[in-house]
Amino acid sequence: MIRDITLGQYYPVDSLLHRMDPRTKLFGTLVFIISLFMANSIVAYVVATVFLISAVRLSKVPFKFIVRGLKAIVFLLLISVSFNLFLTPGTVIFQIWFLKLTWEGLRIAGFMGLRLIYLVLGSSIMTLTTTPNELTDGLEKSLGFLNKIGVPVHEISMMMSIALRFIPILVEETDKIMKAQMARGADFESGNLIQKAKSMVPLLVPLFISAFRRATDLAMAMEARCYHGGEGRSKMKPLHYAARDRITYVVYAVYLVVVFVLRNGLTF
Repeated sequence: MIRDITLGQYYPVDSLLHRMDPRTKLFGTLVFIISLFMANSIVAYVVATVFLISAVRLSKVPFKFIVRGLKAIVFLLLISVSFNLFLTPGTVIFQIWFLKLTWEGLRIAGFMGLRLIYLVLGSSIMTLTTTPNELTDGLEKSLGFLNKIGVPVHEISMMMSIALRFIPILVEETDKIMKAQMARGADFESGNLIQKAKSMVPLLVPLFISAFRRATDLAMAMEARCYHGGEGRSKMKPLHYAARDRITYVVYAVYLVVVFVLRNGLTF
């Protein structure tokens, strides 16, 4: 399951999404997230599904590779769906002790499950098609207006980029530590949920030591290269909007308007 985390990984392939400006992809991800919280009907989620499938097709990233990231949220997904399914008041379908399955709970649980799945898939597509450097430049350029009120936009963008870049590195490090401990007799598979959680505790100490060591090495490398923030620094690859980016913004606007109309017009 550790290797199934796709968030923060970059999938190198030549596609339309890969060639887009990172600001366009960041804004598109934001629009998609807003639309998921606006959607309250089956028709709205059908439109969101079409939008998501179109993004997957345009990215040329294998669908199986993108879906792998869902394994990391299975436990959270089950908890969220179960709470909404059995603890939502409304018209009772059947009841077992204090647990009641209602039509309203069924509807909310279904929408909640789809929302969580689509949030992970949409965010994964952005990181799979955008390098950490492009993501940093896109965030810094998009939020540049906040510099006028004293917000350290470059530093925040750099921290987010480094955090995303460290995700696959720490995942690989965790996998190596697990294999090393399993070779020495550690058991991470058998037992109940509590026992499995306890068996993961010995992983934390070497993982934290490795993470702090990598962070220290990175800080020393940046200091040795006289890095002092983004003020006055030029860009090796300046960002420029192309015609495809402008067309994509129009598509975003149409998509958001359609979801808004469905929210206020058609409900389930």
